[in-house]
Amino acid sequence: MNAGLTKEFVQKIPKTDLHLHLDGSLRLPTLIELARRVRVKLPSRTAEGLCRVVFKKHYRNLGEYLRGFALTCAVLQTPENLERVAYELAEDCLAEGVRYIEVRFAPQLHCHDRLNIEGAVAAVCRGLERAQRAHNRSRAVQNDADLPFHFGIILCALRAFSATTAPYYARLFSVMPYAPRRQVFAAASLEIARAAADLAHRRGLPVVHFSRKTVHAGEAYGPESIFQAITECHANRIGHGTFLFATDMIRNPAVGDPRAYVRHLAEYIASQRINIEVCLTSNLQTVPQMRKFSDHPLKQMLAQSLSVSINTDNRLVSHTTVCRELELAATHFDIQRHQFRNLVIAGFKGSFFPGTYTEKRAYVRRVIDRYEALERELLLLAM
Repeated sequence: MNAGLTKEFVQKIPKTDLHLHLDGSLRLPTLIELARRVRVKLPSRTAEGLCRVVFKKHYRNLGEYLRGFALTCAVLQTPENLERVAYELAEDCLAEGVRYIEVRFAPQLHCHDRLNIEGAVAAVCRGLERAQRAHNRSRAVQNDADLPFHFGIILCALRAFSATTAPYYARLFSVMPYAPRRQVFAAASLEIARAAADLAHRRGLPVVHFSRKTVHAGEAYGPESIFQAITECHANRIGHGTFLFATDMIRNPAVGDPRAYVRHLAEYIASQRINIEVCLTSNLQTVPQMRKFSDHPLKQMLAQSLSVSINTDNRLVSHTTVCRELELAATHFDIQRHQFRNLVIAGFKGSFFPGTYTEKRAYVRRVIDRYEALERELLLLAM
């Protein structure tokens, strides 16, 4: 790897995963076991078979990439299964040195007559908290030899759906039969925002709220989608942002000078410290024209001083980990040691930390101290 880094160093340093889909990050054996229990038919009953036909290393496009979510969501229709998968996800993250995660999912996809939004979110929270307690009570954390583990939960709104997407949406269409589809989409988004605020304030669950939002943009569309996410959705972070610099994807003739448009947009994102949640492996799998990792605009993002974090997106669907994503960044891009440090720390700084601002600052300070101590050890070993 570049910048004099080692796999051991990447494993040891504290890390984050801000763009982490619960239903895309199951353990494969767990998916198979749960499918058998709840009688969900899988295209294969073996891990090898599922990786061959569903969870591939390479996908034709974003649509094929998303097909596996129908299977994972199908087994996550009970509080017990949601809690288990959340717990195992936190365990997997902890095992590779990740100390802060924001798990995102759409509880609407798990709602039915026996489970509502609050029950689904509470179940995920219980699983994450169980892993958190075990780690934070460990001797290493108590003796300040390790950092405590924290998490937030992001509730997702779907920009489009149909009555067959989930029972929750079928009911929504049934009570709004005369509304244009866009108004139904908007109503569903507003309702999940209300749920996030209510669960955070009334239940005290670590659901990120108070208008803190991350929006998928620049993944399948160009710079204009990122501009829209910021100006219309008031995004605090951008999920992916892959086509931020793609002037050829600008469609609005009123833009005038595409290069100036992109330059001003990137400058605004940099100045406002709007974090870009980069997911290298996922992008390479879903963007056909991106044939190798070095085609990704990560290096250009760093050159323009953007706040960038490295994330997995979906640990199962993309067969990846945070360590692997950071190693890919260090291997395929000419990243200097200080830039690598900034990538790691940006995840903590850009987080929607569920505690107070003072608590977040104190935690980030501990992260930086831990990182710098490990970096000094690395440099001593290299001498």
